[in-house]
Amino acid sequence: MKHSTAVFYLVLAGLLWSLAGVLIKSIPWPPLAIAGLRSGLAAITIMIYLKRPRFTWSKYQIGAAIAYAATVTLFVLANKLTTAGNAILLQYTAPVYVALMSYSILGERSTKVDWLSILIMLTGLALFFLDDLTTAGYLGNIYAIIAGIAFAFFIVFLRKQKNASLGESILLGNLLTLLIGLPAITTSVSWDIQPWIFTFILGIFQLGIPYILFSIAIKHVTALDAIIYPIIEPIINPVLVYLLIGEALGPWAVWGGLLVLGGVIFRGVVQKIK
Repeated sequence: MKHSTAVFYLVLAGLLWSLAGVLIKSIPWPPLAIAGLRSGLAAITIMIYLKRPRFTWSKYQIGAAIAYAATVTLFVLANKLTTAGNAILLQYTAPVYVALMSYSILGERSTKVDWLSILIMLTGLALFFLDDLTTAGYLGNIYAIIAGIAFAFFIVFLRKQKNASLGESILLGNLLTLLIGLPAITTSVSWDIQPWIFTFILGIFQLGIPYILFSIAIKHVTALDAIIYPIIEPIINPVLVYLLIGEALGPWAVWGGLLVLGGVIFRGVVQKIK
């Protein structure tokens, strides 16, 4: 695969991921029900792509699956409790935690550029909590931060699997999320058509297909490229929510989001120059 094709896949994945906020906000079901059904549909999509998944049941494959399930479940919870913009921007602090874990888990030392980027992003992180939020809003922000930490573990555990297929960890993670959401699904899901349409879009086009594209592209680009190119997601996500639902970021969250994205982009640009 050409590098340009892999980059296109990453950008397309970011665009599809950005549908999450507006769709989750539009479904009147409990967050665990949404997360479970979304992942159930994503699991079917990924199973069709893999055809014959090969499970090694290694600690890293299982660890990645658990981290993935935590990421997608907490992300839906955060979207229901805080703004969609806060949820996605706070999750994009994941590179901070990857850098912090790199040496102890992957044996990779963080550079001065890494630590400066972390300082910028942590400053942005603090600004999110200066907005006038409800108690639920603060809880949603905390869920989003934990989702970012879980996503970082997911990335690290995928990297520890080296040349193994990435799809199996993602498949297991989606099945685990479905299992977590089953109680809410069986007691709270209605049969209204519109929520089901939105859920199908979420599961197949917002979660399943983008992760297939990501798993293909990451084999043909650097890890840095894999972080930088999908960064269109936290830009498009809150814009769509604002245009279609009218939900806007708070003033401090805007500045915090700019610092979070700025930290990621700064690290990427400097590393590219080197």
